[in-house]
Amino acid sequence: MKTNILHTLSHQELECFGDELDKLRQEVIADLGKRDADHIRNIIQKQRYSEIAGRALIHFSLNPISWAAGVGLLSTAKILENMEIGHNVMHGQYDWMNDPQLNSQTYEWDTVCDSESWRNTHNFEHHTYTNILGKDRDYGYAVLRLTDDEPWKPRHLFQFINYGLLSIFFQWGVGLHELETEKLRSGEITWKDKLPFIKRFTKKAAKQVSKDYILFPLLAGPAAPKVLIGNMLANLNRNLWTSTIIFCGHFTEKAQTFREDECENETRGMWYYRQLLGSSNFTGGKWLHIMSGHLSYQIEHHMFPDIPAHRYPEMATKVQQLCEKYDIPYNTGSFGSQFKTVLARIARYSLPPKKSAPLSPSVSGP
Repeated sequence: MKTNILHTLSHQELECFGDELDKLRQEVIADLGKRDADHIRNIIQKQRYSEIAGRALIHFSLNPISWAAGVGLLSTAKILENMEIGHNVMHGQYDWMNDPQLNSQTYEWDTVCDSESWRNTHNFEHHTYTNILGKDRDYGYAVLRLTDDEPWKPRHLFQFINYGLLSIFFQWGVGLHELETEKLRSGEITWKDKLPFIKRFTKKAAKQVSKDYILFPLLAGPAAPKVLIGNMLANLNRNLWTSTIIFCGHFTEKAQTFREDECENETRGMWYYRQLLGSSNFTGGKWLHIMSGHLSYQIEHHMFPDIPAHRYPEMATKVQQLCEKYDIPYNTGSFGSQFKTVLARIARYSLPPKKSAPLSPSVSGP
């Protein structure tokens, strides 16, 4: 018999837990101001300098060392833009500044995924239905089996290949996520239904490909090949980094999944509890957190997605205190240890379930 893990706390405990988190959220909102504006503008400045220096070094480099330094700087710029700037701005974390360049509804980031699609598939679907099987399409991205609640098929034996391809081409996977290929294959939707999305995606992808693989190489003249390869490597580095960070947020061994029926009539306190159980953090230094877009604090991000992410470290201390008070598990560990459990989980669910195998996290309880 399956255990409803969302009901391991009493209704009163869950509501008190939610009220205390709401109070923490209001305290931070009341304190937003110059410190937060300075943070994001400082990161934007560093990102722009890094991109200018990176593209210049790739273009004018006279030896492999300076060319590699250029690739590294351009990779850093792309990661900063996608993670600490684009992702967080599009969550509305800086809308209160009334800065048109930091508006969540108009910001367009440096990736083939158009922002309107991302706000639909990630900001709404993923953050509303976090780790609910069949509702949160970010869970496994329709190519990875990560729980025994999903029926095993022979193709899952090769899902490490899917994992590698998804990581290498991550921006394309995220960009095409709204296409819902699994529903196209089943006939639930038609290609005609997806025409508006396809037009938007094609327009954004063409712009990105033209910039990195046509415009900048042409500007380099005879040096076009090294610019083309440098841009390609910078995009690859960004793809591998962002996919690893994101997988560590929800695919770790202890991150739990939920059935749709478990979440019916969900209260605010239950919603917070589900976000906590379905997410995982990792520890590290200041710049590891910045380069991850502070998704190293995935738990706090899912509880407070529209709060400026650089506030998460101080909020995490209070969230952990609440978890201790209510005897709730708080999933965290080093970056390396959490990533190892991601790989172990992918490997474990590549194989068919065994009768003697431990229950999946979705049914084992916290």
